[in-house]
Amino acid sequence: MSSSGQPRIAVLKGGPSAEREVSLVSGELVAAALRDEGFEVVEIDAGPTLPADLVREKPTAVYNALHGRWGEDGCVQGLLEWLRIPYTHSGVLASALAMDKLKTKAAYRRAGLPIATDVRCTKAEAMEAHPMEPPYVVKPYNEGSSVGIYIVQAGANGPAKLSDDMPGEVMVEEYVPGRELTVSVLDGHGAIAVTDIISNTGWYDYQAKYGEGGSRHVVPAELPEEITALCLDYATRAHEVLGCRGVSRTDMRWDESRGAEGLYLLETNTQPGMTPTSLTPEQAAQIGISFGKLCRMLVEDASCDR
Repeated sequence: MSSSGQPRIAVLKGGPSAEREVSLVSGELVAAALRDEGFEVVEIDAGPTLPADLVREKPTAVYNALHGRWGEDGCVQGLLEWLRIPYTHSGVLASALAMDKLKTKAAYRRAGLPIATDVRCTKAEAMEAHPMEPPYVVKPYNEGSSVGIYIVQAGANGPAKLSDDMPGEVMVEEYVPGRELTVSVLDGHGAIAVTDIISNTGWYDYQAKYGEGGSRHVVPAELPEEITALCLDYATRAHEVLGCRGVSRTDMRWDESRGAEGLYLLETNTQPGMTPTSLTPEQAAQIGISFGKLCRMLVEDASCDR
């Protein structure tokens, strides 16, 4: 507790990842919402002094609004476990597992969840020759927010020409045509709703996710009952098999021409964005949970794994 008697919440935001700007927006909105909910809030831009910052501020709990590597992959979670400060969202193992797309898909596979074919290769190999028959997607195996995604279309003369900032190892995944769907799972409420994401950029990339007018969201998605039920079931099972807590969001692609067999899981996000264009707050509103209430629920659910 703070000197005022109110819980003191440290909102971690920013950080050094490729998703820094998104995290700053998420963190600022969450901090404002928690203040409106009656909490005492301190905002921390996570950097090398984070351990000292946390010791100095002595928060009751941490709201982790970081996105991408270091903040979402188990690193910060491990620090908070060490300091015994309760924190929101998933723990060390689930965070590390979900951040590695290949390990995530291996967990999906063991749970019997449908996934597209994938291979792991070096950046050089992906640029030298087609790692699989096009169409396929090349992306980092440990980034979020659709950072660094390349689509190699059917009939392409050559492999992808990747940018200098792509990592040395990449994930190559069979391209699944069709609709982009996503489902948030909130502890205590289960799978909330299915959103159909209609991108105005041709692909649900970084600009489509966070740029003004980049995409349109239909929630609840207009789908056959069978597909809606499968989406909700798959997201719940993904949340459970990865060991997520608090809230997660699982992304899928659905090839309508193949019916239920055309639905595939892509990845699970353990710390969904909280920006004005983010999907999880929009879905929560569908069941009467306001942005502020969602933030409060996550803080009240904060804990340590050990």
